[in-house]
Amino acid sequence: MATISLARGVPAPECIPVEELADCARAAILRDGAAALSYGAGGGYAPLRAWIADRHGVDPGRVVVTNGSLQGFVFLAGLLAGSGERVILEAPTYDRPLKILDGLGAEIVAVPQTDEGIDVDVLAEELRRGPRPAFLYVIPTFQNPSGRTLGVEGRRRLLELASEHDLIVLEDDPYGLVRFEGTPPPTLFELEGGERVIYSSSFSKTVAPGVRVGYLVLPEALAGRVEAAAASTYITPSLLAQATVHEFLIRGALARNLQLVGSLLKARRDALIAALEDGFAGTGASWSVPEGGYFLWLDLPGVDIVELLAAAEKAGVTFVPGPDFFPRGDGGGSAARLAFSFASPAQLAVAGARLASLVSAAPAVELREQHAA
Repeated sequence: MATISLARGVPAPECIPVEELADCARAAILRDGAAALSYGAGGGYAPLRAWIADRHGVDPGRVVVTNGSLQGFVFLAGLLAGSGERVILEAPTYDRPLKILDGLGAEIVAVPQTDEGIDVDVLAEELRRGPRPAFLYVIPTFQNPSGRTLGVEGRRRLLELASEHDLIVLEDDPYGLVRFEGTPPPTLFELEGGERVIYSSSFSKTVAPGVRVGYLVLPEALAGRVEAAAASTYITPSLLAQATVHEFLIRGALARNLQLVGSLLKARRDALIAALEDGFAGTGASWSVPEGGYFLWLDLPGVDIVELLAAAEKAGVTFVPGPDFFPRGDGGGSAARLAFSFASPAQLAVAGARLASLVSAAPAVELREQHAA
């Protein structure tokens, strides 16, 4: 039995514009190969920095292009969050920053979510309670892992708190352009103007993950420090990959690819949700219904999600258990992140049915007893 993976946020192969990227790479080498194939500035390929800067209305010196957006987080965390520094984030949240902050010895403060993302009322209480944090890390649009999106009023309230407490906010936005429906809210960066909000994004979800091109839009002083950290880490980023992405962008190919990706992933989201509606109707289970992105959050009250994962893997389905997205695994014991980005609609329908049958066949009390044994 082939395993259907709902674990990794990987785009389906048909989402990746292989032939066009191959042509873009060739064109980039022929046009600017002397620069793209050599060493360059730690801040990235200059034409791409200029394109990103124009998109966000800033000077190119405020843009640092990194080898994937997570590398940008590593640089920022290393500069801002030393041992013992408080960092606030929403819970659940992306598991990789949790690991990075834990490795730095930072004090991780988790703020719970509502159905619309980070609970700004609890955030306000936390900011009043302790010393000023090094920064707040938040994924306000199609959040990983929950798929939730913070509404405009919640965004405005969050920014009011940032102003009141002189708080740096790191807005991670890799999924915002992968929208299937609905009206996109302004980013935190757009609402605030970029004085306290650092904006992070990536072309992994909109072009291809293998190009490893992410970027940060930073205050000018901090941009210089991040660029220096990049140069001291890898001398120069992958300029050929960045030049290839730049060629893709100036051709206008991004809009075409977003339309393709949106249609492909919407069909996948719909197939998974339909399977959950059929299989978990009347059980008390709940799940998010994102208007875009790669993930949804499934909550099965009373079910031991670790035991369910073990059973699911034997039945040919895998996912990421909820505790992976909480500091110290303290939360999400009945929840799972389901990625719908890679498997086909038919596979997603099968995966949802298998999960439902496992929960139906093994009541929560039995799962807990197995875990205790």
